[in-house]
Amino acid sequence: MDESVIGFWQGVFSGIDWTFFPSDIAVFIVLILWLWGLWPAVEVRQLIQDPAKQTQILIATIVLTGLWLLNANVTAGIHVHFLGLIVLMLMYGWRLASLIALLPTLFFAVFVFKHPADFAIYALLGVCLPIFGCFILYSQMFKYLPRHLFIYIFCGAFLNGFLSILLHVLAWSVWLLLTTDYSWQFLSHNYLVIIPLLGFPEALLNGMAITLLVVYRPEWLYDYSDRTYLWKK
Repeated sequence: MDESVIGFWQGVFSGIDWTFFPSDIAVFIVLILWLWGLWPAVEVRQLIQDPAKQTQILIATIVLTGLWLLNANVTAGIHVHFLGLIVLMLMYGWRLASLIALLPTLFFAVFVFKHPADFAIYALLGVCLPIFGCFILYSQMFKYLPRHLFIYIFCGAFLNGFLSILLHVLAWSVWLLLTTDYSWQFLSHNYLVIIPLLGFPEALLNGMAITLLVVYRPEWLYDYSDRTYLWKK
């Protein structure tokens, strides 16, 4: 193998801190329990039997990883990037979406945070919590609001896109407050302030993506139906 290639990969991995503390192991256990509780057995069995969907999920994972790599490192522990979790949730359901998002999270923890021990806490607070919170809003929307295409796109994708950023940033801010020397004032001025700046583009990104899927690939969406949302008989 070419020495320049070997040197490149040595440089990539040399800066990674592989230290794990007991608290990190405890968080990993919490993540495992959460995944055990939400395990989408039916969806996983269907996925195993569907090579086309496996390819689709692989592409979605690569796209999501690329989206997260458009990352601005404000300061140590504070990273700003789009999430794209709502598109994932509306395509695969919140349970399977939580599993799929773990691969980009692992990549992010290893090669951006350069601290693999942060994988579990970032997965819980940065991914699973926003997806679950947005699923609650989506389920209540489906329960109480009229079945209309505008409501599906605006509430299910646009508002949930903003909510995902809100939950992501708030949860991670609380974690940084508890585990670092950052004060709440510092986090407010350097991290929380980006919620509206990042939230509206995130909402627009998810809303546009779901709109395109509704028009061109409605069969890719988890529980969307023209009969339900366009009142087709």
